[in-house]
Amino acid sequence: MTEKKTKKTTAVTAVATKEVKTSGESLTGSLCIKRPRLTEKSGIQAEKSQVYTFEITPKATKTMVKKAIAEMYKVTPVKVNITRLPNKNVFVRGRKGTKSGVKKAVVYLKKGDKIEFI
Repeated sequence: MTEKKTKKTTAVTAVATKEVKTSGESLTGSLCIKRPRLTEKSGIQAEKSQVYTFEITPKATKTMVKKAIAEMYKVTPVKVNITRLPNKNVFVRGRKGTKSGVKKAVVYLKKGDKIEFI
């Protein structure tokens, strides 16, 4: 009985290891990055340690963001971190509402590289 179970699991793992191309990989650089996220904290990080923050599409991945930054700004990112900021409940002018969440990418550049925002 145990031999049959192991044969089944090996067959399942062989199927699971197939590479599947996701639809998110088809996004180009200009569609992957929405806009730079300009806040007080991101401005300080950009000046001190060449760390830039961008708002990105929900289906964007680290490799897609890395390629997009290299294509758009002609710099090579060293590291990319991605974070999701959640929706927030707000109360404005006597009405309840929600402030939409966003997915952001934090891009680290090497010491001499710089990105100029106009």
